Amino acid sequence: MSPKKTDSKISSPRDYAAALRYDPDREDAPRVTAAGRGELAQVIRKLADEHGIPVYVDANLAETLFKLGIDTQIPPQLYEVVAQILVFVAKIDKKLP
Repeated sequence: MSPKKTDSKISSPRDYAAALRYDPDREDAPRVTAAGRGELAQVIRKLADEHGIPVYVDANLAETLFKLGIDTQIPPQLYEVVAQILVFVAKIDKKLP
């Protein structure tokens, strides 16, 4: 039996995950606090689930945030899409007791 050939390209949009933090009183823009792909992405999503952290699925954004790196503020060109995420989270927060 020959060794299994693996493709280095990520085939599923769920293979990337990132986490953001935003405190408007302390920072000008949201900051990437975690980012990973493959197994690390799975760990990030599992931790979010275990801690009741809302998850917003956008494969392209997750990959972009992964490429920015941890502890990086998002650049202005991402403000609009991240603002949509903040609205998503705010709506969820209002539904919680």
